[in-house]
Amino acid sequence: MPVTRSRRTLFGTAALTLALSALVLTETAYAAKPVGSGKGASSEQSGGGDGKGIYAAARIQYSGSVAKGGGRGNVTSTDVNWTPPPCWYAPYLGAKDFKKEMSKHIDSQLNAPGMGGTAGAALGEAKRHYEDGYGWTDTPGYKDYNVKDDGKGMFWAGVENPDEPDYLKRTSCTDLPFWVENGDAPPPQYEEAISPEILAALAYQHMQLPDTKVTLAPEANSKVNLPTWAWLDKAVFDEVQATAALNVPGFNIQATTTARPVSLKLEPGTEDAVTYPASGECVINADDSIGEPYAKGKADETPPCGIRYLRSSGDGTYKLRATITWDIDWTGTGGAGGDLPNGTFGNEQAVTVQEIQAVNR
Repeated sequence: MPVTRSRRTLFGTAALTLALSALVLTETAYAAKPVGSGKGASSEQSGGGDGKGIYAAARIQYSGSVAKGGGRGNVTSTDVNWTPPPCWYAPYLGAKDFKKEMSKHIDSQLNAPGMGGTAGAALGEAKRHYEDGYGWTDTPGYKDYNVKDDGKGMFWAGVENPDEPDYLKRTSCTDLPFWVENGDAPPPQYEEAISPEILAALAYQHMQLPDTKVTLAPEANSKVNLPTWAWLDKAVFDEVQATAALNVPGFNIQATTTARPVSLKLEPGTEDAVTYPASGECVINADDSIGEPYAKGKADETPPCGIRYLRSSGDGTYKLRATITWDIDWTGTGGAGGDLPNGTFGNEQAVTVQEIQAVNR
């Protein structure tokens, strides 16, 4: 008799956690750990398996302007409520490999001393689910781990985002592994199943924006009450792209996230300064540059983008912070696409400000 979704979630979470918590994955680069391992995992995934446990079968590959080593990039979202996906469901193992590993771990847990109660019942239902066709209202069961269809699809499982600091969020993709035929979309109830949109968010998370060092004039030392011009040349500062792709038999998707600079914000590093414009935010020009290069004869003019310091920095320097705001969108497999929150990234650079020396006549 089918059970309700709520009962499925209760038993599924306990069974998955217990059945997979015993796995010890080889710590190869970017090896993904199934949800329930409790230690996080890289969002890049290796395929295969050995005597020490299971690997996720898929590998998310990142290319373009991304952080080295699969780490988090340097983009800060301007939307404080936006976060990358804490976890997702992805292709895991074929039917025969899944049967070998999952049945071994379920049986091991069922035979463990003291196993019983709710946890034992959950594991028993998980065993019936994969071996005897025991299903739920929105999830059919499987006969013999669906081995008859080996090669025609894969079991999918939850994968943790290693860069999600909240443990409960990172381990929230707790549904039992489910079967997806090659070429088919995952069942609609799995809203966190990997998709171009999720890949776009992961590309955003891994994107590495260039350092923001503005050109200043005067270049060496600024003078009190004289304008300092600031600009970014379009040849140095252009759009940035990061791509995330997932390719397994019967399932190939990708998404490219593109960031384009739209404005430069100057923060002088002291309250004793005036910014140009007054907001400190210099918008991008028609030729994709920001600000205007200083030219001889403009010393007394007001720069379209710059700073006027009102007090000397003394024996030290002011920490000028230059932050670029980027407009970010994405495109992906099947014509999918859309906007992502604007991103920012900035750097500090030291500015020495000196008094104008008076000349005695």
